Amino acid sequence: MAGVAAYGAFLNNKVVASPDAYLVDVVNPATGEVFARLAESAAEQVDEAVRSARHALEEGAWGRMAAYERGRLLARFGTLILDNADELAAIEARDTGKPNGQAMADIRATARYFEFYAGAADKLHGETIPYHEGFFVATEREPHGVVAHIIPWNYPAQMFGRNVAPSLAVGNAAVVKPAEDGCLSVLRMAELAVEAGFPEGALSVLPGRGSVTGQLLSNHSDIDYIAFTGSPGVGEQIQIAAARRAIGCTLELGGKSPHLLFGDADLSVAVPAIVNGIVQNAGQTCSAGSRVLVEHAHFERLVGALADAFAKLQAGTPEMNLDTGPVINARQRDRVEAFCAQADSDNLTLIAEGSIAEDAPKDGFFVRPRLYGPVDPNNIIAREEVFGPVLVVIPFEDEADALRLANDSEFGLLAGVWTKDGGRSMRLARKIKAGQVYINGFAAGGGIELPFGGVKRSGHGREKGFAAMHELSTSKTIIHRHG
Repeated sequence: MAGVAAYGAFLNNKVVASPDAYLVDVVNPATGEVFARLAESAAEQVDEAVRSARHALEEGAWGRMAAYERGRLLARFGTLILDNADELAAIEARDTGKPNGQAMADIRATARYFEFYAGAADKLHGETIPYHEGFFVATEREPHGVVAHIIPWNYPAQMFGRNVAPSLAVGNAAVVKPAEDGCLSVLRMAELAVEAGFPEGALSVLPGRGSVTGQLLSNHSDIDYIAFTGSPGVGEQIQIAAARRAIGCTLELGGKSPHLLFGDADLSVAVPAIVNGIVQNAGQTCSAGSRVLVEHAHFERLVGALADAFAKLQAGTPEMNLDTGPVINARQRDRVEAFCAQADSDNLTLIAEGSIAEDAPKDGFFVRPRLYGPVDPNNIIAREEVFGPVLVVIPFEDEADALRLANDSEFGLLAGVWTKDGGRSMRLARKIKAGQVYINGFAAGGGIELPFGGVKRSGHGREKGFAAMHELSTSKTIIHRHG
C-alpha cells in the first residue's frame, strides 16, 4: 500500500520483519484510514525473542548486571522518554485516537514508571530469619526469568511502563506482545531502550494479533511467567496456558467499578471526577467508574448535577483536544452502540448525552457519551463491561443497600465513596470488595506508587508500587548450618 509505513518486531535490539509475514492494518480511529501496517510476529520471531531473552539472562550481560546498574539504565530510559515526549505523544494519539493532552499525560506517566522503578531496583531486599542454634537463614528475591507481557490497546505506552519497568527492575528479561490496535509507541520506545543502553535480549517487542502471536507466546515452553491485561475471556485462556506448565501469572481483567454517591458529598469535586472517570479514553479503561450508585433521598439533585456535566461533553479528534476521542475501532464502536440500543429497547431513560463535534471526520469511530438512569441493577448495561463512555445511575436507600449494590458484581477492581461522613466512608471502604477504594476522589488505576489489581473476575496479582516487584520476582530461602 503506497505511502503507508511498515513496522516489524523488535528483536536483538533492532527492528526485523519476515518478508512473508501476515500484514496487519493499523487504522487511525479518528478518521478510519489505514496509515501503517504491522508485520505479524509468527512462531520464528516468538522463538527468537524467547531464546534471546534466555541467553541474556544466563550467558549475556543482562543476567550479570548489578541491581544498581539496572536502575541506572531505567533512569536513562525514563529521561529519553521525556526527551522524546512530543514525538511519542503524537504517535500515541494517532494510534489510539485519544486527545493530544491525554496522550501527552500518558507519555509522562510512562516515564514516571521508569523513574520510580529506577530508584527501586536496588531496594528489593530479603530478610534474615531467627532459627535454631548453629544456623543462619536468609531470604532473597530473584527474577522469574523470561516474562511474557501481553498488554492491551487502550493505554499502550502506559501499560508498557506499568508492566515492563518493574519487570526489568528486578532483573527479568521482558518479551512484550502489544495489541495490534495500539503498539506503535511501544515499538518506538523499544528503540529508545537501545539508546539507553539495554543489552540484547533484555527487551523484545512482538507485534501481531492475540490469536496468533499472543497465543504462541503464552503457550511457549520456555516462558517463566505471564503478565496479562485484557478481557476476562482471554485471561482465562492465559491462566490455563500458565497452569499447563505450572508457572505463575498476573491477570488484570477489567471491571464494573461503582461510585457510591451520598447526599452530603461535595458535588464540586465529585461530579467532575465521576464524569472524567467514565469519559477518559472514551470509557476504554478497565477501572472506569461505570456505575454510580446514588442516594435515593437526594436523587434528583445529584443526578441533575451529573446530567448538566454530561450534556456539555464533546467527542472529537486528537487535535481538537476535547473531552474524549473516538473508540479504538469499528468493532468496539458497534459493541458500545449495541449496548445503548439494548438500553433503548429496555426503555431505560437517557438522562443526558454529549455530542460529537460537527467537524469530526464522518468515518471516525466516535461514540456520544451517555448517562442512563434509574437503571435496574440486573439490567445487562449495569452488569457487563461496556468499555465505552456510558454511565448508569442506580438508586440506593441507605448505607447497607449501597454496599450490597456495590458488591453485587462479578468484578472488583475499583470503587469510589463520596461522603463527608468519615465513619461511613471507612466502614464502606473496609467492606467493599475491590482492589482499590477511593474516598472523596477517583482516579482510574491510581498512581504509579499505589498497588493496583482486582478481586473476583477482575483478576489477581498486583501491579504498581513495590507490590509489582514482588509479583515479578520469587523468594528463595537459604539455610546455612554452620555448626
